[in-house]
Amino acid sequence: MLKRYATAHLVPFCILVTLALVLQGCVGAETPSFPIKTHQDLLNHFEAWRSFEQPPLYEGAPDYRAATFDQRWEEFTSLQKKLWEADTTGWTVPHQVDYLILWAEMNGYAFNHHILKPWARDPAFYKTVWTYRSDVPAHEGPTHHATLELWQYSFPLSPEAKDQMMKELGVIGRLNEQARGNLTGNAADLWIAGIRDIREQAEVLESIKEQPGVADDERLVRALDDAKAATESFAEWLEEESEKKTGSSGLGEAAYTWYQNNVHLVPLTWSDEVMLLQRELTRSWSSLAMEEHRNRNLPPITPAANAEAYQALAERSAASLLTFLAEDSIVSVADYWAPVLDEHLGAFVPAETRHFFWITAHLDPRPLYSHFYHWFELAREDTTPNESSIRAEPLLYNIFDSRNEGMATAVEELFMQAGLYDDDPRVREIVYILIAQRAARGLGSLYAHANQMSMRQAGGIHSEYTPRGWMKTEKELLIFEQHLYLRQPGYGTSYITGKHLVEQTLAEFYRTQESSVDAPPIRAFFDGLSTIGNIPISLGHWELTGSPAQIDPIRRNFEPIESLLNRTTP
Repeated sequence: MLKRYATAHLVPFCILVTLALVLQGCVGAETPSFPIKTHQDLLNHFEAWRSFEQPPLYEGAPDYRAATFDQRWEEFTSLQKKLWEADTTGWTVPHQVDYLILWAEMNGYAFNHHILKPWARDPAFYKTVWTYRSDVPAHEGPTHHATLELWQYSFPLSPEAKDQMMKELGVIGRLNEQARGNLTGNAADLWIAGIRDIREQAEVLESIKEQPGVADDERLVRALDDAKAATESFAEWLEEESEKKTGSSGLGEAAYTWYQNNVHLVPLTWSDEVMLLQRELTRSWSSLAMEEHRNRNLPPITPAANAEAYQALAERSAASLLTFLAEDSIVSVADYWAPVLDEHLGAFVPAETRHFFWITAHLDPRPLYSHFYHWFELAREDTTPNESSIRAEPLLYNIFDSRNEGMATAVEELFMQAGLYDDDPRVREIVYILIAQRAARGLGSLYAHANQMSMRQAGGIHSEYTPRGWMKTEKELLIFEQHLYLRQPGYGTSYITGKHLVEQTLAEFYRTQESSVDAPPIRAFFDGLSTIGNIPISLGHWELTGSPAQIDPIRRNFEPIESLLNRTTP
């Protein structure tokens, strides 16, 4: 089934792009020799692209100065032009999918260059120290190229690790100094919220001194003090400049749609997403109402009252989830799933300090652990990376969001529908509350990107439309999420839009497999998506079902970034 789609759909797209290049005059530098005709040519081009995407250094830090971007633009357009002129005739669907991943990444670079410009608009872009691994393939939101991943270090440090940390700490002051010249944007919400991230970094740097072996190392302490001083000075400068910032932070509807379509490969417009999230918000609230009515004669779930009770609940819930998935043939459960989940069971949190997700976890953590499907997928990539080098590493610019966040959100409800909570129907209420929260926060982010609301007003929707007042208990989570979604267009909606695309994919897969007796279709669906990797669900849909229905509208309606700029510039 897959092979009959191998050439019929991509050749017209290549013709469309070539015509667009001619019409727009996007010639760039002279096209390099050795045109792309085979998949191996594409892999070679991918290596060249990823090498280019790493910025040069300026005084020991990645160079995000405007002049440097301008100087490198001709080289980029040459790389992009070569990709656009690739001859994909006869390529298999997986190879065409690899082509579109690279196509999307290069569209992402062009979009960042012209519109998003996090190095100029977003102070949080300059956060260097990260204390945790993200539960998706890379950090959420725009991140610079010289981060210090504290979670990767073990203390006391080996001599080699200390040298590496000293080197990474040394970048902070130089990058912060460069940032003062780079940050010329007028996005008030992004600017003000970003100060919080920089100030938190100073606190983290101070806390590193408490790690074993650090306080006794004068050179390392001095490096930490220097990095902290540079961070605090940068935060003070941001505070002083914040009074001058009066502009909006959203992209506008047209730019948001272009980004979703051509970078994240989500076949929805801004208006489509508003309608979808409004529908999911309504559906989750009405379903919750009926579920509560259905369960009205059942005793309420009692939250774990202490650390011992929480630990027992967590272990019981993790075992319940994994046993259900394996015994009911939902997905192939690998040996590493149990230890991976054990690392993320969480711990008891006093009631007065629980934020939204830990409120749900202290009642029954199985819905949250279902969302932790994330960690199973990351462990799979760690142990058996995809054979294609294009998919073996995290995709740039959070292009994976529809797949990873969409799948993690979809399985919360899909596992419920398959019977996970037959032992306690009241847990179904938690699932609908989770969906409502994701829909509300995503809807707020859409209005913020359309510049119809401020970040604070978007947070109001997020808070007011989450059931039971559970988003009113912890303001830090609210700020963190809405700030991230303003920084990374489409991330706030990806939980629901990705869920929608996953459900579409399951529906089409089941329809085509309905009469098959060769394999359980549900397990084949989840295992199939796992094999394909952490790529946009529209591309996973094509590989898994043989239908390019999700990706075709994007290819059909593509216009180069220059055309968007011409339409949206006054």
